[in-house]
Amino acid sequence: MVAPILLGGLAMVSPAYAASSTSGSKVVATVGSHPITETELDAKLKPEIAAMRAEYERRVDQAIAERTEDLKKQTLQSMADDYLVQQAAKKDNLSVADYLKKEYTGKDGVTEAQAQQFYDQHKQQGTPPFAQIKAELINDMNRDALMQRLRKQEPVKILLEPKRVAVQSAGHPALGPADASVTIVEFTDFQCPFCKRSEDTVKQLHTKYGDKIRLVHMDFPLSFHSHAMDAAKAARCANEQGKFWQYRDALFADQSKLSPTDLKATAKQLGLNTTQFDSCFDKGKYQAAIQSDLAQGNKLGVDGTPAFFIDGRSLVGAQPLSSFTEIVDDELAKNTKQASAH
Repeated sequence: MVAPILLGGLAMVSPAYAASSTSGSKVVATVGSHPITETELDAKLKPEIAAMRAEYERRVDQAIAERTEDLKKQTLQSMADDYLVQQAAKKDNLSVADYLKKEYTGKDGVTEAQAQQFYDQHKQQGTPPFAQIKAELINDMNRDALMQRLRKQEPVKILLEPKRVAVQSAGHPALGPADASVTIVEFTDFQCPFCKRSEDTVKQLHTKYGDKIRLVHMDFPLSFHSHAMDAAKAARCANEQGKFWQYRDALFADQSKLSPTDLKATAKQLGLNTTQFDSCFDKGKYQAAIQSDLAQGNKLGVDGTPAFFIDGRSLVGAQPLSSFTEIVDDELAKNTKQASAH
């Protein structure tokens, strides 16, 4: 038998070993004369593969659950729109096809010039030429305009209850009164560019709603951001001295200054007691608390930042202001209705 060539004690498999082993399983490695079989390898990997499968299944179930809620809303809206069109066609004694043709080509129909203007205002890099999508664009614009007219005549109300989760956020840094009508919990990462981008939107929300909303900060430092955990620990230490939000603003203002040295310098610039701050930071006083936030975020299905929960309703990513106001306005209306009922 040809001896395998050893590399630091662990050898690549020789043809002779690969052909057979004492257990009858293919040999995939050798240590000296000791074979390691594929059966042994599979047995060693089995728990890890099972855990991996369970995690992927959890993520798939979470994604399906979130997408199902959106699909239900979209499908309900589509069903309601179809009904509005059918009733309007029936009222005019026309088939749906003839009714749509009449509306699209009549006085309220979208012209090519209007479509061109819309195209010029919204085109982006990679958008097909206007001539290529003109017919489809005009049809879509006609449909949208028609539905707006019909919904004014017969308002559509989607009565589905939104999915909510319970977020344990007590004791975390917060802006806004404790009895605010709407609570927005944000899982964030100080090194995340999308979290920085969402800061302007968060500030616009406070300007728009004032004391009607309360923002609660929770940490979710992503593992691939080398300074995210240090920044989260530093912000907690700043919170200990009553300057969390000033410190948070400073971190997002310049995400290139998140090294331990920079974090301590920021504390000094903000007038914090540096001896207390440095001791808090160096000892990792709030490491366990941050890990607890991570664990809760994972349990809630958070897999990226920023992740918001508006009265328990999920909103993921650096969304535009309109995405927030749609949910906040809905929650304010519900809370007002519930208050008046009592």
